[in-house]
Formats: sequence, structure tokens, C-alpha cells
Amino acid sequence: MSGFALLCGLPWLLGVLPQALQAGAGGRSSRPTPTKEADFDRVYAGTVNINREELYSFNYTSKPGQVDAVRVYVKSDSEDLQYPILFVVRQQKGVLSWQVPLIFRGLYQRTYNYQEVSRTLCPSEPTPEMGPSEQIIFVDVASMALFDIEYELLVTRLKNFQLTTDKAFNFTASPSQPQYFLYKFPPDVDSVIIKVVSETVYPCSVVSVQDIVCPVYDLDHNVEFNGVYQSMTKQAAITVQKKDFPGEQFFVVFVIKPEDYACGGSVPSSIKGKGNHTWNLQRTKSLQVTVVPSIKESDYVQAMLFSFLSFLSFYLGSLVIAFVHYVRVQRKTSAGRYSPDDGSGTVATSHPITTGTPEGSSYGAIEKLDMQTLSSGQYSEATANTRQNAAAFTDESSSSGGRQLSSPERGHPHGSDTDSSVEEESDFDTMPEIESDKNVIRTKMFLYLSDLSRKDRRIVSKKYKIYFWNIITIAVFYALPVIQLVITYQTVVNVTGNQDICYYNFLCAHPLGVLSAFNNVLSNVGHVLLGFLFLLIVLRRDILHRHSLEAKDTYTLEYGIPKHFGLFYAMGIALMMEGVLSACYHVCPNYSNFQFDTSFMYMIAGLCMLKLYQTRHPDINASAYSAYASFAVVICLAVVGVVFGKNNVWFWVIFSVIHIVASLALSTQIYYMGRFKIDVSDTDFGIFRRVVMVLYTDCFQQCSRPMYMDRMVLLIVGNLVNWSFAVFGLVYRPRDFASYMLGIFICNLLLYLAFYIIMKLRSSEKLLPIPLFCIVATAVVWAAALYFFFQNLSSWEETPAESREKNRPCILLGFFDDHDVWHFLSAAALFFSFLVLLTLDDDLDAVRRDKIPVF
Repeated sequence: MSGFALLCGLPWLLGVLPQALQAGAGGRSSRPTPTKEADFDRVYAGTVNINREELYSFNYTSKPGQVDAVRVYVKSDSEDLQYPILFVVRQQKGVLSWQVPLIFRGLYQRTYNYQEVSRTLCPSEPTPEMGPSEQIIFVDVASMALFDIEYELLVTRLKNFQLTTDKAFNFTASPSQPQYFLYKFPPDVDSVIIKVVSETVYPCSVVSVQDIVCPVYDLDHNVEFNGVYQSMTKQAAITVQKKDFPGEQFFVVFVIKPEDYACGGSVPSSIKGKGNHTWNLQRTKSLQVTVVPSIKESDYVQAMLFSFLSFLSFYLGSLVIAFVHYVRVQRKTSAGRYSPDDGSGTVATSHPITTGTPEGSSYGAIEKLDMQTLSSGQYSEATANTRQNAAAFTDESSSSGGRQLSSPERGHPHGSDTDSSVEEESDFDTMPEIESDKNVIRTKMFLYLSDLSRKDRRIVSKKYKIYFWNIITIAVFYALPVIQLVITYQTVVNVTGNQDICYYNFLCAHPLGVLSAFNNVLSNVGHVLLGFLFLLIVLRRDILHRHSLEAKDTYTLEYGIPKHFGLFYAMGIALMMEGVLSACYHVCPNYSNFQFDTSFMYMIAGLCMLKLYQTRHPDINASAYSAYASFAVVICLAVVGVVFGKNNVWFWVIFSVIHIVASLALSTQIYYMGRFKIDVSDTDFGIFRRVVMVLYTDCFQQCSRPMYMDRMVLLIVGNLVNWSFAVFGLVYRPRDFASYMLGIFICNLLLYLAFYIIMKLRSSEKLLPIPLFCIVATAVVWAAALYFFFQNLSSWEETPAESREKNRPCILLGFFDDHDVWHFLSAAALFFSFLVLLTLDDDLDAVRRDKIPVF
């Protein structure tokens, strides 16, 4: 029955429903909704409410080849967020709407209200086939308020909407009044740089490059949805390539942010906290935009040729020097090899050890055998007796098989005719054991190279070769994830368009392929090429040295600085890896990957210091494992310092204490030649009482002269420098902790090198022309390189917008900036520095090792 009743009442419902709808429509039809024909450049004022809305129409004729852009300005004094005025603009291909007051949200949900809004409508450009066309724009003004709300409306046609190449254009913008302009590529231009400058730092703004798509994203909350963009304070620059825009044109959008937090600014104290704040023209910013052509493909080719040819010239120079050296050696060989220097200014008349010395014997110790023993044919017997005496003493540091000869200061009795006499002397006379004990030898007042080159040459060489193999392993495991990470970074930048991720010098960032700053990557080629060249030079020396060893050459076995090339190979690999990792870092330089650029710098400085120390202390240098472990600790400290060291007093206190204690501990080991030991089993801290007593006795009660004066002077100066660094860091707390750490390493290296050269000259040794040239070249090139290094072009310790304030144009070939020049010069400076270490003691090749002082 209920279904039948519903069917009977259905006709009545169909008749009543239209009447009700008409009645409802009649209630709303009382609002006047006629379309008002309106004119451009005329201000229209009126009121709207829930029953009243206004509709304006603007007509204009669009011609082919002419871009017509229209800008709509509206204003309302109402601050009622519950009943805003709604503006809807309808065009031929799109709709744009907004409300007044216009609300922007800031950090921590703070809101900012703007009562004046100005928006540019999406422009229209008819095709030549269409001819002139009539365009109509409708502007609908409405509100749901129960009361009247006043408004003002102004619609204008923009006369300067299209940007011109090499012509500056000035304008103003605010958060509620963004601006954007059109740029078309000229036929002969493939890429351009959009340069934007402002005289004021704040308010913070955003510059965006977007394709010709409507609607244009020109508000703070949507400007990041399309194209590429970067934040800006006083300066911004974006490189745009024609190939990225099929239509060969794009929009340049300028948005002012409601807060300055993204640009490093702070929230004004007057509006801190939550709540609504009305900002009309208080955040207006004056800007100037200029579009200039970028470089052409020929400039890329020229820059690459310059980079490679500049460093290939070093190869040519090395070939010339090697050829000249070969000719000189051949002449000397044909004329008879020069006699060795015995260290006293006279020429030796005989070799203290014949060329038949076994290769595995102690290569550093030289027995002073008199001419009578040699002339009587008893050399072999004396040598056998000497080895028998030395057999009882095995150096614990070379327990793997190295033999030791007696000290060069100890001679043999002329009357030793039989082996038994030598054996009896070995059994009862303890002097040979004392002379052979390294704890005694290394604490002598005056040390010579023969005292510290007593270990088996083959064992020591293998020990130093571990540096080479270890650094290759480190490089492979370090570089692979680095390369993978920077590729990801570059992909994210290309996909999202967020150019705030990477800290480039945008005024000189030339893209190529997927790389945004190819010039910063290319400039690191010098490290790779010169590192490989250094490896070739070291390999040549190593091969010649091996040939001399195979020929049992006396000069190679018993004269000059012992040749170990493991550290040199490691230095060459480190230089190449510095170039590779620096290039990876500059693919996308930022806060997260800074250690890529500095890790091998620490290792290079450390390896150079180790090599300099190993030159005169071949038997007591640090092992490769402990050295690389120390470098790892330094890199960890650098990372911790960058992450936690900003204005953290406790970190700087702890680091300064560690720095000073490490300096004192290392100084103690250097002063005592590694023979200083602390008995950790002494649980009653007697060692500390002993230290205090020694300091009181030697320094206060009776001021004694240091036993090793030269070493003491070096260590005092070195400690003063390191303590100064520690105090400076504690007081000023520099923001660039990575560079601060690197400065500590470089200063210590330069100090040690200067001390070495001064002591070398004090010891009446001389500098040959090649090392002298390398020293001068190193000083000059390092000075020039450091000048360009301190020309800060960006800084990931600041916000991206603040970093861009430091950007500068290119200075070399219109392609390379100051930092690229630093890459070029630092590669050459490191190469010359390595050559200094490689050739510094070439003048000692004809000097007996027991006449070469240790310092």
C-alpha cells in the first residue's frame, strides 16, 4: 500500500517542485547581475554582499606577433577573514581567482594578511593564421558577507611585459603583488643568464623560470610547483638554455616571501608568536632584472683545450728535463763516474764496502775498515767477524729478518786474526751490544743517517709500499659511494628545479649535459693529470734505483738518502683522488658533502709531513695503518666540528684541549726519536710524579741546556703555532671548521719544511738547481693560489640566498671563476711541492750516510 500511495503522490510532487525552485530563484534574482562594460586604466569602486555581486567585462583586440598581458589590481579595507571578497577572473583559456584579504602562512603557522592584491593574467598571443582577434576578460566580484564590503578594481594592460636582451628593467613586487615577464630567445642565442639584483637584503624573494603554461605559479605557496627557482636577497642568477624550452620562450617570475626565514633573516619582534598580521606595502622590494647571453659552444671547446694543454705542458717540460738529465748522465758515464764525498770535503780513495755486499744486508751502516785490512786481502774475514758479533743483537722493530751491522763509529781491532778471538770478545765485552741497541743509538747527542737506516732495505721498502696499496683501497671504497651520491644530488636538482640545494657561483656556472656547473668540475682536471705525471716521475726514479740495486752499485747501497718510494706513490694517488673528489663535490657543493673536498687534503698534508720525516728517519717512521687511522680520526673531527661546532663553547673547549695534548704527545715522541715510553702498569701514578720532578729539576732548580737543541727549537715553535691555533679557535670559533683544520695541517707542514731546509743549509748541504727552482715555484704558485682561494664566491655555512650575495662573474676566458683558478694553481702548487720533497736531497747522492746528519 505504501508503494501505491507514493506512485499516486508523484504527479503532485512534480508539479510543486518547479514552483518551489522558481520561488527560491526569485529570492536571489533580486540581486542585480548585469555585466558592466569596463575600460582599462580606470578605477572602479563598489560594494558587495551576499545578495549583491558585480561583473565587469574588458574587451581588447589582440594582434599577431604582439603579446598582450593584463594586470588586475584590487583593494579592500575589510580585515574580516570570515567574509572575504572573492575575485574570479575568466579568460579565453583559463580562470584565476583569489580572495581579499589574501592570507599567507609563515613559519609555525603564523599568518599574514594583505588587503591589496595585484596579479598578472596569463598573456595571449594569436598565431599569424588567426589574424587579429577580440579578447574578453570577465572579472566577477562577490562575497558571502551579510553586510556591504567596499572594494576597488583597476585593470591595466602592461606595456613592458617582454624582457629585452642586455637591457635592464626595474620594477617592484610584494608578497601579494608578484610579477612575471616574458622572454624570447633571439635566433643567434642558445643560452642566457638571468641576473637579478636589489639594493636591499630583505624582504626575501624567489626568482623562478617557468615554461609558457597557464596558470602561472606566482604565489609563495605554489611558485615551487613548476620550473627552476632559487631564493634571493640582493643577487640571483639563473642560466637558461634554449634546448630546455621547445617554444624558445619562458616566464621569469618574481615572488616576495612573507617571511625572511628562508634567506637567513629573523621574524620581527613586533609579530612574534601566532596570530594574524596585516601587511600591505610594508614588504615591497625593488628589483632589477637583466637577461644577458651566455657563452657559446666554442667557448666550451676553448676552455677544455686550455685546461688540458696547460697541464700537458708539464708533461713536455718533464720530458725535456728527463732528456737533459739523461744526456748529462751519459757524458759522466763515458768520462768516468765521479768519486763520492766522504762528508769532510775530501774525496775518498776507496769504497768502504765492496759492490759484492749482499742485497739483504744492512744497507745503511758503513764499516770504517782501514786500508791495511783491504790491501792484505782480509776484508772478507773482517766482514764475517763483524756479522758474527752483530748476530746476537736483533732489532725488535725488524724481527722479520733484517740483519744489523755494528755502528759506523766502532772500528775493528787490527790484530784480530781468528774467529775465536772475536767470539770471546762477543761473549764478554758488552760494548757491541750497547752500540747496537737502538735505544742507545737514537739518544746519542749527534745522530747520522747510518744510525737510523739499519733495518733491512727490503723490509723497510715493503713497509712503505703499504701506504700505496692502502690508499688505493681507501680511494676505491671512498670514491664509489661519493660518485653515486653526487649523481643523486644532481638528479634531484634537475628534477625538482630547486637550485637552493647546491651552492654554486651562479654568475659563472656553465651547464653541460646533466651537470649544472661544468666549469667547476673541469677545473679539477689538473689534479688528476699532475698526480699521474708525478707517479710517472716517481716510477722512473724507482726503476733506475732498482737497476742500480741489481747492479750492486755502491753509491746506491751506501750513499745518499735511502730511497723508498711507497710514500711518493701514495702522494701521487692522493693528488689524483683530490681532483676526483673535488670534482664530485663541485657537482653539487653543499653542507652534506663538504668532506668530499677536504678529506684527501688532510691526507696529502699528512703524507707530506710523514715523507719529510722519513727522509732522515727511515727506520722509525709511522706504519701505514696507524697513519691512515690518524687521518680517519682527523676527518671524523672535521665532520663533528662542522655539525656541532657552530657557537658550541664546550666543543671548542674539548677540541682545544685535545689539540694541545696531541701536540705535546707528538712533540715528545719526536724529541726522543720514538723512544719515550709510559709505564701504564704503574697504578700509583708514579710516572706523573717523575715528570713533575724532572721538570722542576731541569727547568727551575738548575736550568739545563736541551740535549737536542735543534729539535727543541722546532718543537717549541711548532707548539706555539698549534697553541695559537687552539686559542684562536676557542676565542673566535670560526664557522668554517673544515678550513680551520686544514689550516692547522698546512701551517705545520710549512713550518716543518722551512725547518728542514734551514737545517739542511746549516749542515753545509746545498740546493741543486732543480729543487731550488721547485721551491721558488712552490712559494710563488702557492701565494697566487691562496689569493684566489680566499676570494669567497659561495658558502654553504649560510643560507643559499646569502651565499649568492658572494657570487662573482667569470674572470678567465669568460668560463672560469676565481675558485676554478684556485683549482688550477693549487694543483700546480701541490705538484711542485711534491717535487721539492722528491728532489730536495739529490745533492747527497754522493755523500756517505755516516756523514749525513739527522734533524
